[in-house]
Amino acid sequence: MAAAGAHRPGPLKQQNKAHKGGKHSGSSQRRAGGEAGRAPRAFPAALGQLDHSLPPSSGRVPVKAQPRRRLRDLNRVDRRHQALQLRRQRKEAVLAEKRSLGSRDGPPHLVVVVLLHSRAAAHDSLRLLQSQDSVIVRADEGGAGGFALLCPRLKQRWRFVTAQAGDLHAVLDLAKVADSLLFILDPVEGWDSAGEYCLSCLFAQGLPSYALAVPGGTDLPPKKRIDARKKLCKSIEKRFPEAKLFPLNTEQESSLLLRHLSSQKQRHLAFRERRAHLLARAAEFVPSQDTDLLGTLKVSGFVRGQTLNVNSLVHIVGHGDFQLSQVDAPPDPLSLNPRVVKGQKRSQDMEIQDEAGNGADEMEEDVKVLMKADPSKQESLQSEVVPDPMEGEQTWPTEEELQEAEESLKADRRVVKVPKGTSKYQAAWIVDDGEEGSEKDDDDDEDDDMDDDLMEEAVSQEGESSEEEAGEEESETMTVSECLRDEQYDEKMEEDEQMLERYKQERMDEMFPDEVDTPRDVPARVRFQKYRGLKSFRTSPWDPKENLPRDYARIFQFQDFSRTRKNLFRQIEKEETEGASVGWYVTLHVCNVPVSVMESFKEGKPLVLFSLLPHEQKMSVLNFLVRRHPGNSEPVRAKEELIFHCGFRRFRASPLFSQHTSADKHKLERFLRTDAALVVTVYAPITFPPASVLLFKQRSNGMHDLIATGSLLSVDPDRIVIKRLVLSGHPFKIFTKTAVVRYMFFNREDVMWFKPVELRTKWGRRGHIKEPLGTHGHMKCHFDGQLKSQDTVLLNLYKRVFPKWTYDPHVPEPVPWVKSESALPEREVEME
Repeated sequence: MAAAGAHRPGPLKQQNKAHKGGKHSGSSQRRAGGEAGRAPRAFPAALGQLDHSLPPSSGRVPVKAQPRRRLRDLNRVDRRHQALQLRRQRKEAVLAEKRSLGSRDGPPHLVVVVLLHSRAAAHDSLRLLQSQDSVIVRADEGGAGGFALLCPRLKQRWRFVTAQAGDLHAVLDLAKVADSLLFILDPVEGWDSAGEYCLSCLFAQGLPSYALAVPGGTDLPPKKRIDARKKLCKSIEKRFPEAKLFPLNTEQESSLLLRHLSSQKQRHLAFRERRAHLLARAAEFVPSQDTDLLGTLKVSGFVRGQTLNVNSLVHIVGHGDFQLSQVDAPPDPLSLNPRVVKGQKRSQDMEIQDEAGNGADEMEEDVKVLMKADPSKQESLQSEVVPDPMEGEQTWPTEEELQEAEESLKADRRVVKVPKGTSKYQAAWIVDDGEEGSEKDDDDDEDDDMDDDLMEEAVSQEGESSEEEAGEEESETMTVSECLRDEQYDEKMEEDEQMLERYKQERMDEMFPDEVDTPRDVPARVRFQKYRGLKSFRTSPWDPKENLPRDYARIFQFQDFSRTRKNLFRQIEKEETEGASVGWYVTLHVCNVPVSVMESFKEGKPLVLFSLLPHEQKMSVLNFLVRRHPGNSEPVRAKEELIFHCGFRRFRASPLFSQHTSADKHKLERFLRTDAALVVTVYAPITFPPASVLLFKQRSNGMHDLIATGSLLSVDPDRIVIKRLVLSGHPFKIFTKTAVVRYMFFNREDVMWFKPVELRTKWGRRGHIKEPLGTHGHMKCHFDGQLKSQDTVLLNLYKRVFPKWTYDPHVPEPVPWVKSESALPEREVEME
């Protein structure tokens, strides 16, 4: 059956010539240095001898380099061998990384202990870990209370640091540099609400390798102990699927936990793998000669991530960017070699110094210095461009222009009553009452607050008037007998009322997006003079360099950001930079550091340093792609101050929210939506993605609520964010394809001004304004179909908006987080 159904070509089938491969030389073969395909001819030498450098017969071709195409076309066996080699290389790289971590040549295995429940016992667990056989315990300097475990038998060393319970910044900062996180759970409940909040922040920032330890539970009967363990395993499946629980009650269980920590696969966080980072083990502050508030901070610790260059800048998390003056190499305090004792070595050195004299002291100090900063190669701390207001090109005025200016000044002269002894220059600044009022009106027109719609202004005025009335009532009725508890209760009620007002605004924006009422006291052509109409929001052109604000003169912009990022990362992977290698114990001399950094380290807070990549200290416009956190539903308005945790930085800023689309223009959102991902735009220092982003909002009591999480999208000042306003009108008289519309404008001039802008309706009709009717804002409009009586006529206006320069690197320390019990959404539903 198969032979009967086969196709045979007929006599008219076209027969093409076969390609004559091999008879010509390819470009790759010519680059290899010879003509492929031609056999060299063997000529006899001058004396009748043969040239033995050539092949004996003219039919054989010498071995040449294969073309690239043939190298790619491997057979099946060669492909298998190649895949096997690549798999072996990756496996060896993973094993080498695992062996170097915590070994003699690599940095100690940094384990951060995180308590997820208020009843979790960390002290007993750490005491079990310290009581291991053949383990040396070394305590850390500073008030953090950490310690190091040295095991010469296993050739491993660990450093344990406990994050303070309730200190959100300490937990997040330590998780940025930790190799492993050790979560301490409660044997019954696992974690409480504060632990759940801490896990949400850690998962959003990026979770390194982790282990789950459950101390306690021995007081329960054996049967209940098994049931409690099953219940605990089921409760943690949502957060940690396929995770193993390690009981921590005996020394044997603690040794199993240590073995698991040292042998588990390491998770990589992208933002720290390409930057050198360091967790301070010791620190010393040397004040400068001029003032005691600034000085040099000597930070000692192990280099991690990448090689640390002395000419690059470092960022101290929570404190800012600084320069390095030099890098020293002190002896390793956590050495695995028990023969070298620090005191004996120092005594031997002292004997040698006594014999050699005073010159040896200087020599030893010179040997300790690894490298010093080169001022010609050192990165600058300049973060902003200083704009020159006189930078624009100007020409000297001609004599005719000077005469015209003098005549205009003479014409503008007026008689003004001035005090006795006033000069002409002082009199020029004295204005009449009428002029002062007109100038105020002009200033109000140019003010940025006019960008907000009238509905927002009315709400703010009502809020201010209510606050003033409340203040007057308090001042009238306040007596000495009022107790503090009543005042606090009244303040809480005021906060609830403000929150209820925000819920109303958010609901109104969802029901009537971007709609505003046309003002009656101000002409619409004046109120909306900065707005324009667009034929199509998607396809109409908009120049990204048009009408830029003055703040854009202070920022930096890349010609091609993605290309710069690729070249920089390729340079990090391939080239070997000079500096302190990974695993070295070094002392960094950080210049011009405030004394508050040392005070926070003495209080027990972690001191974390990250080296900056080129240009990362400069300001630009950053765009973050975020999604609303499901645990928070409070309304968050645009241009409201938020706290950002971006990679290794944290700062405060007032962002803009816009839609995430593939178009060249993006519509502004007035609130942070709960049902879609939005782009957040702020002025901030440049950071090369990938980097995680956490958005917090500070409560009135000092707590930080996590409201959104996401990642860094781009560094692009040319991203166009468009604010849309919608003016609405109602059909008064409806004809076949025309209608008389009212309530959109209230005078004839406004109708003529907005006549070129296209109209649309909520039911999908499109049209335009034909002519005004009368002097009260009625207008005749033509549409592509007959309107419905319940339809609404809309007119869209657009304006580009920019973020406000509100960047502040100082973030206040948060109060320990407590779950808020608020019933505002229920009150809102009851109101509706």
